[in-house]
Formats: sequence, C-alpha cells, structure tokens
Amino acid sequence: MKKLLSGNEAMARGIYEASVKVASAYPGTPSTEILENLVQYPGIYAEWAPNEKVAVEVALGAAIAGVRAVCAMKHVGVNVAADPIFTASYTGINGGLVIISADDPSMHSSQNEQDNRHYARAAKIPMFEPADSQDCLDMMREAFELSEKFDCPVFLRTTTRVCHSKSLVTEGKPLDIPIKEYARDIKKYIATPATAIARRPLVKERMKKLEEYANTCAFNRLEINENEIGVICSGIAVQYAREVFPPGTSFLQLGFTYPLPADLIRAFADQVKKIYVIEELDPFLEEQIKALGIEVTGKELIPDYFELNPQILRSAIWNEEPEGTDLDLQPLPRPPVLCPGCPHRSFFYTVARTKNTIIAGDIGCYSLGSADPLLAMDTVICMGGGFTIAMGMAKAFATAGLTDKKIFGVMGDSTFFHSGITGAIEIIYNQGNVIPVILDNHITAMTGQQDHPGTGLRLSGETAEVISIPAIMEAVGFKKILRVNPQDLQAMQDTVAAAISATEPTAIIVEGPCLLIKREKSSGGACVVNKEECTSCKICLRVGCPALYFKENKSYIDPVLCVGCTICMQVCPFEAIEIDEDYRHDPS
Repeated sequence: MKKLLSGNEAMARGIYEASVKVASAYPGTPSTEILENLVQYPGIYAEWAPNEKVAVEVALGAAIAGVRAVCAMKHVGVNVAADPIFTASYTGINGGLVIISADDPSMHSSQNEQDNRHYARAAKIPMFEPADSQDCLDMMREAFELSEKFDCPVFLRTTTRVCHSKSLVTEGKPLDIPIKEYARDIKKYIATPATAIARRPLVKERMKKLEEYANTCAFNRLEINENEIGVICSGIAVQYAREVFPPGTSFLQLGFTYPLPADLIRAFADQVKKIYVIEELDPFLEEQIKALGIEVTGKELIPDYFELNPQILRSAIWNEEPEGTDLDLQPLPRPPVLCPGCPHRSFFYTVARTKNTIIAGDIGCYSLGSADPLLAMDTVICMGGGFTIAMGMAKAFATAGLTDKKIFGVMGDSTFFHSGITGAIEIIYNQGNVIPVILDNHITAMTGQQDHPGTGLRLSGETAEVISIPAIMEAVGFKKILRVNPQDLQAMQDTVAAAISATEPTAIIVEGPCLLIKREKSSGGACVVNKEECTSCKICLRVGCPALYFKENKSYIDPVLCVGCTICMQVCPFEAIEIDEDYRHDPS
C-alpha cells in the first residue's frame, strides 16, 4: 500500500524499518518533524538532546555499544556537531550510524544557506542525497547497511523542499537486526594521536572502496535516451531538471553523491554530446566532474545561491520567460512579528527606551525583537552567541574607554541549555561588563513547541527532572539573579534599572510561558480601546503587537488576536485601554 508522506515522515519510517534503537536530535527547521514522527514507532528510544553535538555523541555511543543509531539536525547544527563527526570518521562504529543534515537553501528559517555536502568531503564520510520521499525511506535503510559494511558514519543530506514536500511512498517491512556484541577496543575507540595516526590509512582505504561502491550503487541511476543532451543532477534538483529538459534527454541521477561514481560519470559522458550539471547551491558535483577532465555546463548559467525551481532553470538554460498576465497587484506587507501576548515584548520595549544600551541577541523567536517598531537588538549571529558576542563587545568598549554603555546578552531558555551555559561562565570567569538575560518562555518555541531540559517533559511525553536555570546561573557565579514577570511592565522597568545599577554580577530571568503552549491556560479577557479616551497618540503601537492597529484614526485591538496580556494598557498614558472580561480567548 502506498502512502503520501513528507520527506521527514518517510525518513522516520525508514529509521524504524532499519531497526534503529536509539535516536537523538536537537529541533531545527527543516529537520524537526523527523523525531516527532519517530515516537509513534515501537522499540526506539528517541530524545531531544540539549544540542546537536550531544545528539551526535549519544548516537555514536549507542552505535559503538552495538545498536543502530541516528541523529538529526538542520544544516547549522552540523557546525555545532562537527567535532565528534570528524573524529567518528576515524574511530568508525559498531552498529550503524546515520547523521541527517537538513539544509535550508534560500534560508527560509536559517541564518545562512551553507551547503553541507562539503562536510562529507572534509570529514571523509559517505553521503546520500534523496530526491523525494521514497528516496528518503529507501536511502535510510541503505545508509545503515553501508555504515556497518564500511565501519563508518553515513551522512544523509536533505533540503527544506525534500523534507516538507509530500510524495507517494511504498513502506516496507521492518528489519530485525540483532544487536552487535560490544568489545572493548582501545586501538579503535580511544582517539588519541597514536591511535588516530594508525587509523588514518584505514580511512584512505575505505574511501577507495566507497568509490567502487558508488559506481554500482542502485541510487545512482543511469538513463540513456538520445545522445544530444545529458543531465547530471542530485537531490530536489532532479525533479526540476526532469520538468525542464525536453523528452529524449539522458539523465544520470546521483543519489549517492560522495564519493562520486567516477567510472559511471565517465561512461555517461561518453554517450552524450553536451552535459549540464544541475544542483542547488555550490558547484559541488560540477567541480569534481570537471576535475575528471569532463567538460560540463553548470554554474556559469545556473545560480549558485538560493533555491532553484523550474522557472529559474528554464530562464537560465533556455532563456524562456514565464507566460502570464500582469495583474498589477501590490503585495501586502506582512513582516514577521512577535505574537500577541508574547512574553518577550516588554523586555525589548523597556531596553529599547533605556539610554546607552546594546542588546546582543540570539537565535529564536526573540530575534524578532530586532524588527520594527521595537528595533531593540544589535546583533544576531548564532546559537549561544547572545552572551559571548556581548562579552566581546564589552571588552572592546572597555579598551576604547566607553564605559557608559550597558550591554545585555539575550537568549531563550532552550538556547541557554543548547550553548549558553559556557557563555555565562565566560562572563563570570573573564569579568565581563555584561548583563545576561534569559527569556524563559518554558518551551523551544520557534521550531514548534518542543520540550527541553527546563520544561519537565521529554520527547516521549514522560516527565523529567526540571533543570533550574536560576540554579545554574547561581552556581556559575552570578550574585544577583533578578526574576521578573514579563506581563508587569513596571516590574520589568524596575528590574532592568536594578540590573544596570548593580555593582555585582547580575543576571535577569524573564519568566513567562509562550502563549502557544497548549498546556498553558489563557488569562482570559481581551483588551479594548475606549474611543472617547483615545487621543490617537499611537504610543500603544510602539509595543509592536499585531493585534493592535489604527482604525478610523483611533487605536483598535482585534479581539480575536488579543490574549489580554495588558502591555498596551500599561503603556497607554491616557488609560484609554481596558480589559473586556466577557471575552474569553482560547489560544488552542
């Protein structure tokens, strides 16, 4: 029976069918749904790890112990996890290990669009690239077989379009793979220089054998039709190429893209007159094929950044422009904003109106504190960078004698557990003039409400020990920890002022749940504007709440969107906003 599955759903099914026993991941679009779908299958331990490095290490440990294991992350997560990944290439495994990298061309929800195929070459780890959901399932099963056959981790690299698009999938029967016996092996798993030197030639020999495998791999599909045009493609670009090139085009569809099947590529090149290489982002395939001495056409025509699509290919290759009618429609501006009632809003509103302040931000919903009208954030770089970027700025200003500036390092609760604790230690250890702020909304909100070590729940739904953020900050060495309810604007202003004037290491923890958490109850009621009292001063609009806008030259609050947080009411200097207790808002 066929099912319509997304790539992420198909990967979860493939993990189950491959008899995997341990799965670890950190949530990040576009990979999040893999583990969320995996929990439905029996016999698999699945967890949210504090970060991607931990996820890889947990999966590697499980593989060394003798079971099949998988870890999943978005492309920037591989940066965090690179240390154990590169070493695992040398140590090898016992049970199979697959590392899923979900890349994000066009940066739909990411700070860059790096091409993680380069990691396969740099770490000397084989890589699969699925083109649809069936590939996601089938390649997952094959990746574990390959991992155990060649004693190495295997990358499975997807992209946003493959992860989230749905296509028909034929499911298979789950395998029953026995757990391998664990045997202590110091010369294999102790990655000291002496053992690593001994294993380096083994990695070299493994790559030669993998090149032989690549030439016969069933996922490298040769389709010879006419000999005028040949196309070499991989990943989602396969779908676009097949739509754009004319009937009679010959194809070499590469599903196993590192190491490349050199002999197969040469055989294909001998049978066609002109070859196009179609791939998203970097010329990863193109450069290696040219290094074989084969003339191909690629990035001189096709863009090397952002997602491809059929129209881009048609325009690039055939100079075809889209047919259609210009409707002269003006798009409505809908910039991303913090949700109505978001507990982050009052902090950014307060600090943005405090002189000589700088906010080094981080990756999460609160990144939107940088948007108009709050405009409260100076930097957003990477997970955990909120504290450490602030630290660098503080030291730079100190050397320049600019001691009047107050620098806040800001991150969320999930990010704090991910990579913020070491930044907090950095501030204390190296005596930074930085006020660390944890915006604790009790969830990993940006990626879809996943739990973390501070929520008291695990991926399985089981209860867990709540890791206390205030206790960690106290243990690190912060003498004063200010905890504040974000829906009390005056308390927020007092807290920020107290942190700025403090003479000892001080941290702020803003504690208020995300309004989208289903288990959290709504406060009830909605704010309404008394038109008789409203002076049209627009001060309330500065809080940046999407429920609040101007209508008939007066402030207006949409009762469907308003959750009754009352920040706008607290901001209004004319007391023109009040609560309508008869309206009950249900965020679910």
